[in-house]
Amino acid sequence: MEFSSFLFLLLIATAAALVQGQGTRVGFYSRTCPQAESIVQKTVQSHFQSNPTIAPGLLRMHFHDCFVQGCNASILIDGSSIEKTAGPNRLLRGYDVIDDAKAQLEAACPGVVSCADILALAARDSVVLTKGLMWKMPTGRRDGRVSLASDVNNLPGPRDSVEVQKQKFADKGLNDQDLVTLVGGHTIGTSACQAFRYRLHNFSTTTANGADPSMDATFVTHLQALCPANGDASRRIALDTGSSDTFDASFFTNLKNGHGILESDQKVRGLRGLNFNVEFGRSMVKMSNIGVKTGTEGHGSKLRYRSLTRRVMRHISIGVSVRYQAIRKIR
Repeated sequence: MEFSSFLFLLLIATAAALVQGQGTRVGFYSRTCPQAESIVQKTVQSHFQSNPTIAPGLLRMHFHDCFVQGCNASILIDGSSIEKTAGPNRLLRGYDVIDDAKAQLEAACPGVVSCADILALAARDSVVLTKGLMWKMPTGRRDGRVSLASDVNNLPGPRDSVEVQKQKFADKGLNDQDLVTLVGGHTIGTSACQAFRYRLHNFSTTTANGADPSMDATFVTHLQALCPANGDASRRIALDTGSSDTFDASFFTNLKNGHGILESDQKVRGLRGLNFNVEFGRSMVKMSNIGVKTGTEGHGSKLRYRSLTRRVMRHISIGVSVRYQAIRKIR
C-alpha cells in the first residue's frame, strides 16, 4: 500500500516535471525542422530588400500580438471583430511576409512550425536587418484559437501616462527597465500624423505656439509644417528623426532633446547607462514569452490566418501537391 502510494506520487512529480519542460527553448525545431529559422530569415530579408518598411511593421506586429492574450499569433486570425480590425492594429504591416514564410515552412516541414514562432523570429530578424544586434530567440510557442477586437484595449497607447504604461507592462511580467528598453523599438519606423497631431495644435495655453510644452519649439514648427491641423492625417512621420531606418540609441537622444513624436514616448526617458542594443534583445525574449501556449495547449502550426490558402497556392509547387492538400484541411 505504501509502495503504491509512493509510486503514484512519483508519477505525479514526473508528469509535473514534463509539463514544466514543455516551454519555449532555443533550437526547438533543430530536429523537426532544422531549416526553420533560416527560412524565416531569408523570407524577411527578401521582403525587406524591396520594402524596408516591413521591418518596423513586423516588430510592431509581434509586440501587438504579445500584449493581447500572449504571444500566440491571435493577431493573424481572420473573422469579424477580431484583433486585426481594432483601431491600433489597422495600420499594421507585414502580414504578407508572415504568409510567405508560413507557406515555405509548410512546404519544407508540414504542420511543424507555429505562426507565433514565425512572428517572434521575424521580429528579431527585422531588428538585425536594420543594424541591431542579433539575439537567440526561444521557440516552441503554439498558436491561439481566439481573437477579439475588444481585447486590444490592453495595448499601451500613445496618450498613456508613465504610470499607466508601467502598470500595463507590469501586468505582463515586465519591469520599468523593459518598458524603457522596448519603447526604444520606435528607433525604426514611422507614425501617422493622426496619432500625435493633437500635441502640435491647441494642446496648451502655456506655450506661444500652443503645442505640448515638453516638445522643443523648433521641432514643433517643423512638425506643424508636416502635419498641419487640417492636413493629411495619414501622412507618415519618422519616430526617430534623422535615424528612422537604423536600429540605434539615437531615439533616446531625441527624447532628451524634446524631439519625441508620441506623447507616451516623450514621457519615458533615459536608459540609465544601459547598452540599448544588448538590453533590447533581453527584453524582447521576456516579452516573447508572455502567456505563451506550449506542449498540448493551443494549435501547433495549423492556425487559420490571413490569405494562407492563396499564399500557399502561390508559393508551393505542384511537386508538393500532397503536402498542399494537407494544409487545406485547416479550412
